[in-house]
Amino acid sequence: MRQAAHAKRETSAAALRIIQVGMGTWGRDWAKNIPQQVEEVEPVAWVDSDRRSLEACQAELGIPPERCFTSLEAAFSAVEAEAVLATVSLTAHVPVALAALEAGKHVLLEKPFAVTVAEAQRVVDVAAAHNRVMMISQNYRFFPAVQAAMKVVREGELGTVGAVNVDFRRNMPMLLSDRDPYLSQEHPLLIDMAIHHFDLMRAVLGQEPVSIACHAWNPPWRAVTGLLAATATITFDGGTVVNYRGSWTSPGPKTAWAGEWRMECAGGEIDWTSRNTERVTVRPLDGPARELTLSSLDRYDRAGVLGAFASAIGAGREPPCSARENLGSVALMSAAVAAAAAGQTVPISAMPAIPG
Repeated sequence: MRQAAHAKRETSAAALRIIQVGMGTWGRDWAKNIPQQVEEVEPVAWVDSDRRSLEACQAELGIPPERCFTSLEAAFSAVEAEAVLATVSLTAHVPVALAALEAGKHVLLEKPFAVTVAEAQRVVDVAAAHNRVMMISQNYRFFPAVQAAMKVVREGELGTVGAVNVDFRRNMPMLLSDRDPYLSQEHPLLIDMAIHHFDLMRAVLGQEPVSIACHAWNPPWRAVTGLLAATATITFDGGTVVNYRGSWTSPGPKTAWAGEWRMECAGGEIDWTSRNTERVTVRPLDGPARELTLSSLDRYDRAGVLGAFASAIGAGREPPCSARENLGSVALMSAAVAAAAAGQTVPISAMPAIPG
């Protein structure tokens, strides 16, 4: 069935042809579940330097061996494509993005797209120099509750947002060995997971962060290298203060992946959560609480990202979650790590505002 679907896609001359690079577990999940939901794209090649990953692709997904390559350069020489989807490990994000951009390809890159703002800015500059679309897969933005919460804030239904409390709780290490490479990263929570929450803060508030205080640690029962819990207080340029509490090792009731949000406004509270459970409750000071009826999205999560990427290229415009716009999320993530290391509040350089 997968081979038949692949053959059908090859007949679509108008589709955006994409080379996917990075075919580990997460990359294979992308290949298996996402492009099939976006008819505007056509995967034409798959790349990984590890031949075992390519063999797994062929076995699991029915991908033709002649469309699998161990380097981007080999794929560029063998197939025609306009874009690259990069689902590689974090250390490879910037090199792969630069190689693809310099080859004249549009790029969709997994988050966080760089560890430092300087690296991220370099990618943004190269994309601009080559006039290519450079988008980051901030997939949590593409859910109904997030869109609804954003709308309530933008329309000022409850007035100015003064304070936000965000809680994220999961016990991921229960599923992993203490020797798992994921847990040996210095900050698996702040860099790999909280980047979603940091990005949502910017997107929903429509504000940019100006400073952050952060403390990261491991509880006594987790003897691993990576710091799995953190608290942070973030001040935004519109005057909003966000208190964030996140944990990869919490024994408490797990939250939805987007976390639990309580937004205190001049005229009441917005209480919402997303990804697993979609809910937005508005509690005005002068009336009864009501749960919003959420609009359905044509595509959500990563399929929403991929669809938006193809649409932006077709229209010749900047996509939502462009690399340029996402510099602010990288800046906040990097500042969180720096603040945790310094044990003091860290300022965050002004970043581009969220478009429209």
